[in-house]
Amino acid sequence: MLDSDVGELFIKYRRHPPTGLFQAEAAGLAALAESKAIPVVQVRAVNEQCICLNHLPPRPATAKDWARAGENLARLHQITAPQFGFDGDNYCGDTRQINRRERDGYQFFSQHRLLYQAGMAHRRGLLSSQQVKQLERLCQHLPELIPPQPAALIHGDLWRGNLHSSGGELVLIDPACHFGWPEAELAMTTLFGNLHANFYEGYQHVSGIDSDWRQRADLYNLYHLLNHLNLFGNSYLPDIDAIIRRFGAA
Repeated sequence: MLDSDVGELFIKYRRHPPTGLFQAEAAGLAALAESKAIPVVQVRAVNEQCICLNHLPPRPATAKDWARAGENLARLHQITAPQFGFDGDNYCGDTRQINRRERDGYQFFSQHRLLYQAGMAHRRGLLSSQQVKQLERLCQHLPELIPPQPAALIHGDLWRGNLHSSGGELVLIDPACHFGWPEAELAMTTLFGNLHANFYEGYQHVSGIDSDWRQRADLYNLYHLLNHLNLFGNSYLPDIDAIIRRFGAA
């Protein structure tokens, strides 16, 4: 943290980050801020080794804060595009996230999310050829498992830690921003435990989404589990296998 003439700043620095990591983060934050739908941390400066952000003093969120955050996220998801993807690749954690534009959401999620991660895991010896084939078969059935959804602007890595509570509102940080499925965003909020119930009530109030998205949450979160497998190792493999068996038999 650093004091400056514009107030306290928070600087994230890495000596050897993945190429373009911080620039991609800044581009995602800019897209989210441009939406004016939900509070986003402000970027002050960025280069290859660091990003400088406004410091957000922490403050516990109230039930009303959570409800308002859910409403704001629903408004963010009302911003749509004719294609899935983004203007450039970015990162989910330290893993490059491929954002090649696709008109077909099933193609986008299959090729640039699930199978991209699976291929990486296979090359690293974390997934067997048989497991990759099972995942390929699952991808063929995605249109039967996931309802059609627009390509909506999403944060992309929305777990509790990336909704920072400060000054009476919940602020988005650390995005993996792209145009993707709104249900996939909601699913990510459940991966490490649900957010406050008022968050989901607020989201539903604005979006009118049906609660059956929870039945598909594990399928969407397969992407993030595969990413965690690649980042942190095979402790995530049992959950991955269980989801592939569950939905592959559907």
